[in-house]
Amino acid sequence: MAETLTIDRPRAGVVVLALNRPKQLNAINSAMLSELTAALGSLARDTSAHAVVLTGTGRGFCSGIDMRNFGPSVSASDPAIDRLHFQEAMAALPQAISDLPQPVIAAVNGPCVGGGFAMCLACDVRICSTAASFGNAAILLGLSGAEMGMSYYLPRIVGLSVAADWMLTGRIVTAEEADRRGLVSELVSPDRLMDRALELAGAVAELAPLGVQLTKRALQVNTDAAGLRAALELENRNQVLSHATEEAAQRRQKWTD
Repeated sequence: MAETLTIDRPRAGVVVLALNRPKQLNAINSAMLSELTAALGSLARDTSAHAVVLTGTGRGFCSGIDMRNFGPSVSASDPAIDRLHFQEAMAALPQAISDLPQPVIAAVNGPCVGGGFAMCLACDVRICSTAASFGNAAILLGLSGAEMGMSYYLPRIVGLSVAADWMLTGRIVTAEEADRRGLVSELVSPDRLMDRALELAGAVAELAPLGVQLTKRALQVNTDAAGLRAALELENRNQVLSHATEEAAQRRQKWTD
């Protein structure tokens, strides 16, 4: 049984993955890193899961790395290769979220900082409560503000100038500013957050899984497409693949009956 995560299936096809260290604002320690890596790997193979909600228990989403309790410490005196391996293990978390075949909805309930912010950015849809806040804390610790895919995702979501402001200063961004800048798709009251996240996830889970997964991949790939022609090539291929399935035929039949 996981010590730092809870995994629930509140409705058909929907999995809620909640970071569960509420006293530490769900900060990532070595146990969470291991358990979250395993859970994401398991979800990637779970054909019964059609949509995933990522959230945190208590009053925080994720406050980043647990600076006080992260198993074996990694210090500036350690060999560079050890520090690189640590950084690669952390960076693998948002990569694993992005690589999930299922769409992932981040339900941001409170502080979302550092590594938590990076995981949030890797999700496909982000909604947040009015109690949420966002921050890139690494630069405040004398480190680069670019880590765990943040310099890739954030400019694509909010634009280069806004991303530079947030990443160079490390300042805390309110839920209202995040909504205004397009970081999140929806801003809701705290008591409405999980209901809304489950509503969205449920709507996705009711759709044809192949069509949903091909749509997710097209959005990811075509964000960096060389041009319209390349984007159309992928879209055309995906439509041919999905059109040939029995499930698509059955759904088309319902529309014509």
